Amino acid sequence: MARTQEPQRVSAADFIRGFANWRMQSARKPVFVTHHGKDAHVLISLDDYRRLDGERSAIAPADRLEHSLAQLVQWVPDGIIVIDRQWGILSVNPAAADMLERSAAGLIGEHLISAVSQLGDSLLLPRIVRLIDHRERFSGDVPGILRPRQWLHIDLIPLPVGGAILLRDVSGMMEEMAASETKQALATAIDAHGSIAHAQLSVREAIEAANDGLTKMVGVDAAAIRRVRFTALLVASQRAAFSDALETVFRSGEPACIASQIVTREGVALDVTLSIAEVRGPYASDGAVVLVTPRSG
Repeated sequence: MARTQEPQRVSAADFIRGFANWRMQSARKPVFVTHHGKDAHVLISLDDYRRLDGERSAIAPADRLEHSLAQLVQWVPDGIIVIDRQWGILSVNPAAADMLERSAAGLIGEHLISAVSQLGDSLLLPRIVRLIDHRERFSGDVPGILRPRQWLHIDLIPLPVGGAILLRDVSGMMEEMAASETKQALATAIDAHGSIAHAQLSVREAIEAANDGLTKMVGVDAAAIRRVRFTALLVASQRAAFSDALETVFRSGEPACIASQIVTREGVALDVTLSIAEVRGPYASDGAVVLVTPRSG
């Protein structure tokens, strides 16, 4: 046989209780079934058996598909738990075992609520009831199933034996969404303040967007300064300093704050403070945000 992995061993009693799981495990490597601590039988996949028997070409397409699906379940990054109609755990893939911080073999045959005690107080509980009793599907994000402040995306899928529970950790995505909403609320509060102007710049210093505070300060409408280089709004003697500061922000990723002067439509130079921060995309810089606040005296 081509495989060289160390075999797994399970007692005959545990093998009988968790046959569904051990059948899936055998798709990855042989499972030795022991009797009184001694190896008695070996469970291998049909694919491996055909190879041993020299009948590789005789494997039916349906058997090859079933073997491939069993391997796929073992390697998908999402956790998968299969339960029967009495909520007993029939199968657990490695990802789910890692999430539960338990061995797959130890989970087989255990009642689902015993294995995941937080389910008893969760809004997911009635969804699982409807999955088993009415074959009702469910898909949604649920917090606190395995540990506090963790969000899991849950898919409930009816199966002939009972149902499958798919688990995906989406805590990072939820944190990003919360951070994005906080940033949006901050921008709204800044605009409500009225005296704080800001603009979003491209990596070439072009103004992509400007709030009412900036357009009123300069005395033009938003369309008039869109795509205009931000340095065009500054007095000539201050343009080089701003360009240098912006380049430093892009190079270092650290924000900068400089004193400058902005020119109104009537030609009046206003003393301002420019605060510059980079907008970083997943792979490269998406530009910068500039806050413009008047300087007194």
